[in-house]
Amino acid sequence: MSTKPTTTVRIDSEVKMHANQIFDDIGISMSAAINTFLKAVVREGAMPFDMKAGRPKSNLTSGNAALNRAFIAKKDEFYTQYEDVEKEMTQHQGKLKGRSILCNCDDPFESAFFRFFVLNFEKLEIKRLVSTCYADSTNAGREYPLEEMSRAYKAIVTEVPDGPIEKPDGSLDLESLFALSGNSLSHLEDDGDFRSNECVALLEEADVVATNPPFSLFRDYIGLLEKFNKDYIVLGNMNAATYREIFPLIRDNKLWYGKSIRSGDRKFYVPDNYPLNAASCGVDDRGRRFIRVKGVRWFTNLETGKQREPIELTQHFTAQEYPRYENYDAIEVNRTQNIPIDYKGFMGVPITFLDKYSADQFEIIMLANGNARTNVCPKTLSEVKYCAHSKDKGGVGIINGQRVYVRVIIQRKPA
Repeated sequence: MSTKPTTTVRIDSEVKMHANQIFDDIGISMSAAINTFLKAVVREGAMPFDMKAGRPKSNLTSGNAALNRAFIAKKDEFYTQYEDVEKEMTQHQGKLKGRSILCNCDDPFESAFFRFFVLNFEKLEIKRLVSTCYADSTNAGREYPLEEMSRAYKAIVTEVPDGPIEKPDGSLDLESLFALSGNSLSHLEDDGDFRSNECVALLEEADVVATNPPFSLFRDYIGLLEKFNKDYIVLGNMNAATYREIFPLIRDNKLWYGKSIRSGDRKFYVPDNYPLNAASCGVDDRGRRFIRVKGVRWFTNLETGKQREPIELTQHFTAQEYPRYENYDAIEVNRTQNIPIDYKGFMGVPITFLDKYSADQFEIIMLANGNARTNVCPKTLSEVKYCAHSKDKGGVGIINGQRVYVRVIIQRKPA
């Protein structure tokens, strides 16, 4: 009999339903999530997020209000480091030549994406660069002020000056850039929400999208890019790979993790009013506030050839070292490097497997998480001999009566 105290909590039924969907995607129970929250309260000595009595006053449309609430609630108005943008975009240099690039989720003049593409405009031989800012971004217009700075605006670049475009202090010479006849800087009529009609029109004109969308709106964002059949290179949380809207794209080799980020945390710059109470944060030598976020990955549908490089394997299968799930005809492999070189059946591997996944070496069968019963077709469940278990929360792998974390079920392809 458990000695842990039990607490009854009244929760709105709709909130509970949506929260459980997210917890199922992650592969944890609501109880585990609540315990995680309480531990964070104890660790921080306070609520682990800001609480305000009211919402900021705004004249924005409902669509943009939702966008801004997502930024505020999820704290994902993060500005990617230039070095991270440079490392990933260099992987795709050949796919950018002669194409129109859209960066539609950053303030143009705070964005490392805009800076990278301007500085490398001629080297990459890109055709056009468009960058937009959403209304009421806390960084909007700080570096290059516009009248009515609370309004959304767009920057269009089709040429760059012949001489140096960087000033001695490292900032871009924006006056010279927008003095060129082929370039323009103007307000948007709408609010800058990437889902607005005006921004969707810009998306339709673009060839490649490169940006850091709000993590909290990642499903909506990728869905829009897929709807208009766009090439893209965007940042997201690695757990987004488990979303029911995202995983099928990875399974069907239509989407991959980028190759320049594989582990660890990433440094993001944040607005001046952002509270620096995260586990890892600070202020750099230029006075810019930053936080570090774990589990960040690039997501792209541009294939570079590196996605086909096989994983080097050295381990051999033994029944003792590779236990079998109780509810799947598959073995548990707790680390990608431990995939046995001589096993041909189904295997459950961590999500980090996707960092090294080669479509020529392995086939992705399904995702074993809390939504497996409802998200995976009956034929696939039959192939892996899934048998519902009382503790599997809808499809999580079970070993010795205990749930394991979300697993990708894979199988080696014939040599």
